[in-house]
Amino acid sequence: MTRSCGSVIVAVLALLAVTRPASAQDHATMDHSAMNGGASAPLPTLPGQDAYGAIAEVVRLMQSDSSTDWSKANLEALRAHLVDMNAVTLRSVVHQSRVPAGLRMVVTGDSATAEAIRRMTTSHAASLSALGLVAVSAPIPNGARFTVTAANASDTALISQVRGLGFAGLMTLGNHHAAHHLAIARGVAIPGHAAD
Repeated sequence: MTRSCGSVIVAVLALLAVTRPASAQDHATMDHSAMNGGASAPLPTLPGQDAYGAIAEVVRLMQSDSSTDWSKANLEALRAHLVDMNAVTLRSVVHQSRVPAGLRMVVTGDSATAEAIRRMTTSHAASLSALGLVAVSAPIPNGARFTVTAANASDTALISQVRGLGFAGLMTLGNHHAAHHLAIARGVAIPGHAAD
């Protein structure tokens, strides 16, 4: 076989692989009921997509709780919040500068991301007060100016932590996200936490 003939065969095979999806990848024709592989076969524990996994976990919790009021359930609101989280975490641009006792962050993005930034920084600002922080979110073109300072201006350790965490780290503080997600899905609000 000549070199050029071999190259043509490789090109044809590559084209077939691209234009004809493998049956294992064709989700529409999968038999989901036959996928457990038997009782003893180990199954993957990760859902393959973070937002999907977060929603699935909340659904399991709600189904296992006999007091769930399904007439108030709003999983679409949770999905929208997770879209905001993704936009703010992965698509925003952050410029940080030190201010007395803390940090000022100018957080911007495209129009959809800007709205998510405003919703999330405003909502999160309220939860930081319980940690000895003062957080203020002010809308600006394409996003928000988010300023976080220590309530006690002489707490140098906390000030250093605020500056070290920066925007991404500060947004994770408070360990309230799981409860917040469950509340959104249930259609109820968390006291002291603004709606997203």
